[in-house]
Amino acid sequence: MLKTIEARGDSIDEAIRAALEELGAERDDVSVEVVQKPKSGFLGIGREPAIVRVSVEASPAAAAREFLAGLLERFGTPAHIETVTDDAQRTIHIELSGDNMGAVIGRRGDTLDAIQYLTSIVANREEEERWRITVDTENYRAKRESALQALAAKTAAKALRYKKPVALEPMNPHERRIIHSALQDTEGVTTYSTGSEPNRRVIVSPAGMEKKAPSQGARPRRRGSSRG
Repeated sequence: MLKTIEARGDSIDEAIRAALEELGAERDDVSVEVVQKPKSGFLGIGREPAIVRVSVEASPAAAAREFLAGLLERFGTPAHIETVTDDAQRTIHIELSGDNMGAVIGRRGDTLDAIQYLTSIVANREEEERWRITVDTENYRAKRESALQALAAKTAAKALRYKKPVALEPMNPHERRIIHSALQDTEGVTTYSTGSEPNRRVIVSPAGMEKKAPSQGARPRRRGSSRG
């Protein structure tokens, strides 16, 4: 489906930039028709702006960019938005850059996760097959994964040293999977999740000692398992 808008500016380039910002699109993604060239007039009299008609083929990536551009503008944290689409894997990675990206990340990435969730809904609204959307900024997700892997190793060592289960802070399903995966080949250690969302957390326990851990909602997960 083709989406077309008209935009104005003091020059053709300025009008195109205005259209791209409104569409949340990159220059290579659109076609441009010059409706009217700018006229300077005489002493400012009769001056007319440049008018362009810009069209973009509707796509999940374009829908995601348009949504994010509007959302971040309303947040007061406008950002440069870059997208990388893998048609074979049906994935779209979106990278945000700009000032005050810490506010976009939020506490432990909660705001960034919420933005990613909403963007995924918008991008997949017209799609028959689902696209996997990832939104990141300042390499936060890779840094967070490394931090969680280090936390998992430290917690496993503590559980083995004191011979008792250790509960981690509540995490979302994705972060819990990182903990489980990091310890799935660690000898003598079992991990499982307990509790209800949003307070569900991972328990790291010496193998065979699961019964000493909190029992509400517990699902023991031994080496090689993938439960979250």
